[in-house]
Amino acid sequence: MVLKFSKTIVSLGLALGLVAAAPTVAQAASHGAPCGTDRIIDIAEMSWPSAAALAQIHAIILKEGYGCNVEIVAGDTVPTSASLLAKGTPAIAPELWTGTIQEAWDEGLANGAVAVAGLAISDGAVEGWWIPKYVADANPGLKRVEDLVDYAELFADPDDPSKGRFYSCPPGWGCEIGNAALFEAYGLEETYNLFSPGSGGNLDASIARAFVRKEPIVFYYWGPTGLMGKYDMVQLEMPAYDPEVWKCNMDAECEPKGKSAFATPPVVVGTAAWIAEEAPVVNEYLGNVSLNNVQISQMLDWGAENKASAEETAINFLKTREDIWMAWVPEAVAEAIKASL
Repeated sequence: MVLKFSKTIVSLGLALGLVAAAPTVAQAASHGAPCGTDRIIDIAEMSWPSAAALAQIHAIILKEGYGCNVEIVAGDTVPTSASLLAKGTPAIAPELWTGTIQEAWDEGLANGAVAVAGLAISDGAVEGWWIPKYVADANPGLKRVEDLVDYAELFADPDDPSKGRFYSCPPGWGCEIGNAALFEAYGLEETYNLFSPGSGGNLDASIARAFVRKEPIVFYYWGPTGLMGKYDMVQLEMPAYDPEVWKCNMDAECEPKGKSAFATPPVVVGTAAWIAEEAPVVNEYLGNVSLNNVQISQMLDWGAENKASAEETAINFLKTREDIWMAWVPEAVAEAIKASL
């Protein structure tokens, strides 16, 4: 899907305003801001809200500020990273959680197939298994993942009440593999069903519904997210992250699966190697982009409250948080972006 903006000219004044904005883009070019390549810069829009909003932010800035030929493509951690490593496309993965594909990613960095332009989340991320605080308060014996076997009845699966239900990751997410491995390592198959919500939106809806109704739920989740900022969650304890155990957990052929916290290395802006070579200005821009947990959560809170799309969330961020994003780009580029909005 190519990013497009529909503008209806409702008056001569607006038409003149659009014409007046044109020299701003030319001014940006005169300040060394042109894209630097005629190739399509395809940006992966992952299926979770923060990554989707970041993809749209980059698309707007690169198209309107740098004059790049931009295309948004659907993505998720495993298929996007596999394509990026093998084919050099998509060109940009704005929020890449490399922990689930660490070995392949490290190999790609070493052989020059991919690069890291910068950090997507400046103060790091978190992921794990969670329960609501009201469940934790009512069940003080439930503190660790090991304790779940004694609480299967509390989390009864509506479709199979003889077992509990654990809400896992949607298909295609790297955490889906990690959750299945941990499910096996903790021996939960006899007492729980590993439930796939089908999509990130469905996972969010299931969690939100449980919180609103004060119902028990145990689920995988990550941060930063608007949902984590909205609801009081308690993370179940796991052993410290063990790289060797996690490597086996992410390999379908490796046994036995082991107990380990999730690998949560820095969440990066991943790119195809050709970006730095052919479009160094774009690469420099991506290196300047970084948001912390609070800033991302605030952006996502607005999107959730207004039932906004990723593109609408991105536009609102660009309109209301000039204090953040204008520091990422030269002044002429910033003016071109503001004019386009």
